[in-house]
Order: sequence, then C-alpha cells, then structure tokens
Amino acid sequence: MSVDESQERRTGPSPERPHRPGPAGRLDGQWEGLAEQAEALADGRVSATDLVHRSLDRIAASQDTINAFRRVRAEAALAEAAEADRRLAAGERLSLLGVPVAVKDDTDVAGEPTAFGCAGVFPPKPHDSEVVRRLRLAGAIIVGKTNACELGQWPFTEGPAFGDTRNPWSLAHTPGGSSGGSAAAVAAGLVPAALGTDGAGSVRIPAAWSHLVGIKPQRGRISTWPDPEAFQGITGIGPLARTVEDAALLLDVASGNHDGDLHRPPAIAAREAAGRDPGRLRIALSWKAASTFTRKSLHPDVRAAVTAVARTLAGLGHFVEEAEPDYGMVGLSFLPRATAGVGEWAARVPDPRLLDRRTQEAARLGRLLGGLPLRRARAVERRQQHRIGALFGSYDVLLTPTTATPPPRVGALARLSGWQTDKAMIAACPYAWPWNVLGWPGVSVPAGFSADGLPLGAQLLGPAHGEPRLISLAAQLQDALRWHERRPPPQAAASAADLSPGDR
Repeated sequence: MSVDESQERRTGPSPERPHRPGPAGRLDGQWEGLAEQAEALADGRVSATDLVHRSLDRIAASQDTINAFRRVRAEAALAEAAEADRRLAAGERLSLLGVPVAVKDDTDVAGEPTAFGCAGVFPPKPHDSEVVRRLRLAGAIIVGKTNACELGQWPFTEGPAFGDTRNPWSLAHTPGGSSGGSAAAVAAGLVPAALGTDGAGSVRIPAAWSHLVGIKPQRGRISTWPDPEAFQGITGIGPLARTVEDAALLLDVASGNHDGDLHRPPAIAAREAAGRDPGRLRIALSWKAASTFTRKSLHPDVRAAVTAVARTLAGLGHFVEEAEPDYGMVGLSFLPRATAGVGEWAARVPDPRLLDRRTQEAARLGRLLGGLPLRRARAVERRQQHRIGALFGSYDVLLTPTTATPPPRVGALARLSGWQTDKAMIAACPYAWPWNVLGWPGVSVPAGFSADGLPLGAQLLGPAHGEPRLISLAAQLQDALRWHERRPPPQAAASAADLSPGDR
C-alpha cells in the first residue's frame, strides 16, 4: 500500500503554529486543558479552590462507574488550593500554580500509601518521590493517586484490590493499562492531565484506547527516584493529556533528575517543541511487530485508522513509505528485565500471599532469570539499539499502530491464566514494548475510532533523545485532525446499575 498518493498536492511544511489562548470567560475546569487552567488562574478568572473543588466533585461522582482513583487527597488538596490562592493573590506565578493533576499509584506521595494495584495494608510514604517534588515546585496540586493493575503488568486496569476501572468512551471496555486510572481520569475530564508509567506501553496503550496523547520519554528524562531506575531500566514516567501542548507542559514540569538516578539525559524544551514546525520529515510506516513466538494479527479498523494518519502526514508534506525495523530477538532481552522488576516490587508487598497468582508466577520467573540471563539481557542493549536504530539512517520517525486491536471489554483478560494472559496481551499490544528495551521516546496520538466507536491510536517513535521532533510532529497532526475537540459520550456518566450483569 502506498501512502504517497497525495505527493502532488503537497505544499511543504506549515507555518509556525500560533499560540491559542484559553477562553476569556469563566472556566468550569472539566474540559479546559492544563495550560488553559494555569493561564486562567494567573489571570484571576478562576481560583485554585474552585478548580480543585470541581475536580474532587467529578471524581466522587464517577467513582462508582469509571473508578479512576485508588486514593483521593480531598482534604489535603483543598488546603493546598487555599495556599495556592494566597500565593496567586500575592503575585506569585509558577507553571502550574493551583492546577489539579493526578499521579499513578506507583508514585510516592508523602502521607499516602503506594500499593501499585496490590491488595493489603500499605504504610504511608514519609517522602514525596522526586517527580512529585517537581510537580509541587511548579505549584501543581495532586488531587489523588490513580488505579493501576497489579505491579503494572497488564494492559487493563482491574483487580480485587480496587475493582474495575472503566473507559469513559465505553463503560463496558477497559481504558487500558497499566496507567488506566490516569488515562480514564483525563479522558473523563476529572483532571486536565496526569502522570503514568510506561514499562511495555503502559502510558501509550491507555492513551490509544482513551483518545489521549501519551508520551513515553527518553529513559531517565523524568526521575524514578527513590528508585535509581525502574524495572531494570525498562519503565519510565510519562504524561497523559488531551492535547500535545498539555502533555509537553507536564513533561517539562516533571523532567529532571535526582543525584541518585542511573540515567540522566540532557534537558529538552518539550512545550517549545509543541509550538514549532517539525519541517519536512522522512517517515517509515511499519506494520511489523517484534517476534514473540505467539500469534497476533492487526485488526482491520486499526490498520485503516493508522493508514489514514499516514495519509494525513503525507498531505502535510512529509515523505511517508512502508519500511520495517530489524527487531531481531529483542524479546529475549525484555523478559528477564520485566520479570526481575516484578520480583523486586513483589518483595516490597506487606503480604505476598495476597498477590495475583500470575504475579507470583512472574516473580518466581524473575528470580530464576535474575542472574546471568538478566546481565546478558542488559549487556546486549547497545547492539539492539544499533540494529533497530539503523532505520533512522534513512528515516526521521517510525509510525506504527499503538495497539493491534481496539480496547477489550472489561474482564476479558483479567480472569485468564498466566500463559493465556500473556498470549492475549501480546496479541492486543505487540507494538509498544520494544521501545522500552531501547529506552527511546515514543508518542501515542489519537487515530480515530473503530466501527464500534472505540478509540484507537497511532505511535510516533524516534531514536535516542528524539522527543522534540516527535512532539512537534504530534502537534502538527493535532492541528490537522483536531482530536482534542472530541468528548466522550454523555452516557459515560451513567450509573453502574445501567451496565449489564456481565459488564459489572
């Protein structure tokens, strides 16, 4: 298939996108973005107390249906909002002063437990993680911690510890995982943006299935401290938002390192990149997934949606053609690192007997692979980067589907055995995880909807430190496709009683 059919109509790169200020009227805080809320707070059009109250009200009203949050910091957030209003009245201005945001429940917030999807009683953390410290330095107010599947292993957000997190676009379907709570919170307008973590696509997959922008940054771009690295280096923290500008703004605020971090990439200016034209790029369109020795096929609705994105890119003046990276046997490096990471987290759980049987199996495998196989998996990373990165000698960006399928129904994967879960997970989500092994950046952008009205995503992938180019290209696509103007249907706020028994 050729995506170069519009070559005759190309007009070259578009001019620099102008800044679009927020609305001049009063904000209700639901659909205005991170940047719009920050601007309205600075202009005095809304108070932090009002924004946080409205966010907390929407969270409370949606918990019985969407169930995005594991912990809600209502009292603390309102106290912090009152303090933000005092600082704003005194003339202080910070990037996110008074803006409500959320973080995933694998991220330490002082005074709150970090259960990471697990059952049991977890002690409150005495200190903020480094990324939360940076959010606070920018003035952000953390209204709560969002649900994640147990130790972030699966592309759904369900479990006995917290119930089922549901997709605001269709309550019968998952928003994805493992950052499904963060994605659902943003997609439903509970907060303007949130942080997730991505160890095998766990930001990008829920972004695709919730009609959001999700950025997996370069390894170490956002500190994982108090862990020097997360999951043997495959997991990083990244933003979820409805617009590229908001995702870039949150990335800028959250970025930076602690002295104990193992990975310390050079700084970037993400929000600046969101306002800059990407220039005329060479884009490789790939349908190939890395080898996993399991069956997988691309859903025709996903292929059609990503093909449409490719044609849009060609129409914007970019050179787009099909080309495939040489993945080799990158999966053999992923498995020891992922399972060793599960084992490390499982060792922190107060009562391991409460862990899902699949988690216990993965932790046992991680202990078996945690010696020589893990060292070899890490040792070959540079060779893998060289082999797969050879594609970027000819192309600037790799375009792939974010997932191979639309979002599954709630419960479709949660009750399977370990091997059945792995097969179903790989079949649905074969495209994201290799970039976690490489440590390189990727951005998932909305690509439209399936025939059943379920969100789909396309993935923009780049080489090391390539976030600025990916963000610029994603912003150009947003200007063309206007995905941020779509909202979930009103029935997303329906009562849980409206769901059929099989969906509850």
